Amino acid sequence: MKAVFLDQQTFIPSISMDVIADQLDNLTLYPTTQACDVLKRCCDVDVIITNKVIINSDIMAKLPKLKLICVAATGTNNIDINAAKKHNIVVMNVAGYSTSSVSQYVFTGLLNFFTKTAENSQKANRGEWSNSQTFCIHASKFDELSSKTIGLVGYGDIAKQIEKVAIAFGMKVLIAERLNHQPIRTGRVSFDAMLEQADIVSLHCPQTPDTEKLFSHSVFEKMQSHALLINTARGAIIDEDALAYALKNHLIGGAILDVLTQEPPSSEHILLQSMPSNLIVTAHIAWSSQQAQQKLINLIAQNIAKFKSM
Repeated sequence: MKAVFLDQQTFIPSISMDVIADQLDNLTLYPTTQACDVLKRCCDVDVIITNKVIINSDIMAKLPKLKLICVAATGTNNIDINAAKKHNIVVMNVAGYSTSSVSQYVFTGLLNFFTKTAENSQKANRGEWSNSQTFCIHASKFDELSSKTIGLVGYGDIAKQIEKVAIAFGMKVLIAERLNHQPIRTGRVSFDAMLEQADIVSLHCPQTPDTEKLFSHSVFEKMQSHALLINTARGAIIDEDALAYALKNHLIGGAILDVLTQEPPSSEHILLQSMPSNLIVTAHIAWSSQQAQQKLINLIAQNIAKFKSM
């Protein structure tokens, strides 16, 4: 079997691709691939491996040898699934590789936001501690996670791990039912009830037509004015114009975003222009611990082995 990996550069150089190569007769690795180069690079392959490169219906129709698309991620929104079925192309994603990595990111963000360690470190580095008349200097309010309520939107493996850590911190956990879903399942609360009660809202749901721009202006109006929103899922779940307004007008207390609708974003993206102090943006890193990246590659190799045995 012959394969191409269209965007290997989405992984750090220390990640070994040997386990994938061992399943194939030939593997070509491309750091990145532009849309105009996809057909040329895939014209005679049996397997495409892609993290974010889009494989649509037009491309599939022109690749008669293609048998398998391996998505180097959990989300498959860059693949036309219906077209793949039409052309008898198997699509295999990976799941469960980043549970520890994402949950660590979420609590790193929470601890930094509420403990103000970075802010206090900056004060010390500026000499404020040396010039202090007391033994300590204070940054903004140091707030405890204990007794805070965290609302989870989506309840897969990552959200369940976050629930465990939150409980260890003494937090209350609310699992949100899907918007307008009836009846409300046991152990969950309505979406609106979660919004009204949560001090922190953490997003872990997939991007679907039902969840695109789920967090709109009307949703931000229902959240508590001090509430913190964390998104490690998909950028399009949030209406970014509405979020910018909510942050600037203090409808919510802050946001930590690891994903945006467009990645990489334009330098003129509304959330990157004069970012308010209550917004933290990182460049889609929550999934990407060394261990999570290698586990993902190993799972792709397992998917190829599974396909070969079908």
